[in-house]
Amino acid sequence: MFHLCAGPYALNGVPLRRVNQKYVIATSTKVSLDGVDTSAINDDVFKRDPSAEKEGEEALFEAGSAPKQTVTSEERKALQVAVDSKLQANVDKVELLGAYLSAKFTLTKSDKPHLMKF
Repeated sequence: MFHLCAGPYALNGVPLRRVNQKYVIATSTKVSLDGVDTSAINDDVFKRDPSAEKEGEEALFEAGSAPKQTVTSEERKALQVAVDSKLQANVDKVELLGAYLSAKFTLTKSDKPHLMKF
């Protein structure tokens, strides 16, 4: 099962993306989704262009060449801006929530995330 994650991109650099639930850490912090329209977001938004992937000999011969740049579609950029603008407005309403979302999270060897309270 995948979860939809969104930064907002301006705060922590996380674009709209699907993340497997085993990589998500649940917290008690809640962000209001009032006014955020997610009706246009579905699995088709995250599919890759099949023409960009090469198989067989073509992939072998191009392995030494420079890596190709990924191109983000205009539809996806517009979705990102639409979701981020509403989400950013909701984050700004709560004191220190922007600082919390932009803070870097790391675990060390002795940390026990199952005992932590966020």
